[in-house]
Amino acid sequence: MKQRMSSEFIYQLFALLIAVIVVHAVYVGVIRPSADAHIKQEMELQAAGQDFVPERSFTVVIKDFEQEACFILLIWALAIMGYKGRKAIHEQRLLDRRLLEIPEGTSVLPQDAREYSRSLEALPDKEQDYLLPRTLLSALQRFATTGSIQAVSDTIKESCEVESDRLDSELSMVRYIAWAIPSIGFIGTVRGIGDALGQAYKAVEGDISGVTVSLGVAFNSTFVALVLSIIIMFCLHQLQLSQERLVLDCQRYADKRLLRFLVVH
Repeated sequence: MKQRMSSEFIYQLFALLIAVIVVHAVYVGVIRPSADAHIKQEMELQAAGQDFVPERSFTVVIKDFEQEACFILLIWALAIMGYKGRKAIHEQRLLDRRLLEIPEGTSVLPQDAREYSRSLEALPDKEQDYLLPRTLLSALQRFATTGSIQAVSDTIKESCEVESDRLDSELSMVRYIAWAIPSIGFIGTVRGIGDALGQAYKAVEGDISGVTVSLGVAFNSTFVALVLSIIIMFCLHQLQLSQERLVLDCQRYADKRLLRFLVVH
């Protein structure tokens, strides 16, 4: 368990580093040059006194530093959720396997628990760390020591509840990112409005270009941040749904494949 947490932490660090490098490279090489060229062209048309309808360019909307930070956090959050989602899929596949070979009509006594535990202990170390094998092994060990079916039922329930709490707590970073992205957007809003107010004297003189650019920063950053936070919350909801389904399916599997065969004489 400790080794798995360490590898997951390293994965998250590398995911953040790669997200920063990739997004910044795209911004420096593509987005900001394209946005600057678009803004320059519109300013030249405006200075020439020509009638034109300003077009809303995607690169202009996302060109600022706040939007860049939001995209970095988006990719990082998707990488974290992708890692956890992939693990949940692997655990879900175990539910299609017969980890315990208990023939129909067989009665499992407390002294038989050790024998049935061997098939679980023979699994690869990676699979032994999954919820289903851990739950079944804990249940068999409890049955061997207590000889109580109620104790086994409580063990299964407790193991699934602990796993559910652990999975929920491990998503705290994603929830923080989902909160941080709109906050960064609001920072851009405050910055843009502050810049616009600082150039109000130019608007009085008839030059409103600086004010409009600053207001564009203000509203574009909030718009992008809110859209990205909606994407993250949707993906987070789907991940939580799959994890909750996994926990419930594991509990149902243990009841169907183990608990109903237990007998105490």
